[in-house]
Amino acid sequence: MTDKPHYVDHRKRLRERFQRAGANGMQDYELLELLLTYAIQRKDVKPIAKDLIKRFGGLSGVLDADQKELEDVTGLGSISATLIRLVKELCSTYLAEGMKHKDFLSSPRFVVDFARVKLSGLPHEAFMVIYLNVKNEVIDYETLIEGTVDSVVIYPRRIIESALSHHATGLILVHNHPSGHPEPSEEDKQITRAIIEAARTLDIRVLDHIVVGKDGFYSFMENNLLTS
Repeated sequence: MTDKPHYVDHRKRLRERFQRAGANGMQDYELLELLLTYAIQRKDVKPIAKDLIKRFGGLSGVLDADQKELEDVTGLGSISATLIRLVKELCSTYLAEGMKHKDFLSSPRFVVDFARVKLSGLPHEAFMVIYLNVKNEVIDYETLIEGTVDSVVIYPRRIIESALSHHATGLILVHNHPSGHPEPSEEDKQITRAIIEAARTLDIRVLDHIVVGKDGFYSFMENNLLTS
């Protein structure tokens, strides 16, 4: 009889550690390794997990990678790549559900966490609008515009039309900086003022404009930049 592959017992130990204490005490590559065991059955996946962490600069980089980038990694096929991307989408959906029907002014962190997961890892700029009701509760969200690596063209009229179609009385504007630095540019400030002014004519409030990047986030509300 042939000996059992060395990684079989290692996989069992990883599962047992996670079952006992969750992610506590586990390295990022070990969490990724455990995930890959469910897609790659007959191979030692520790080297693949470590390669992914190194190649993409950390676990967040792995989760932000697209399908092709993941499939280009030696030993990782389309099923494994899809599983990794699914984890990111599940996290995004979980956070989206968590922020719905909550008062933004009393729970702004829910929106920030969602926005960072949804947009900060994109390789191009995107502009998202989160719609609020009269109680400042999140009712829906939508990515309206996607652009190039360093720019996106935003039309205030389109944003207001979309707000009306969602019966929103409040808006949270969100966009990302692929460079990683969330500080707003002068153009960001100008378009925010234009949207605020357009929304005001229809009694729609802009409660915040959040810029997200891998280095953090910037809130116009927290920095008193919401005056038109």
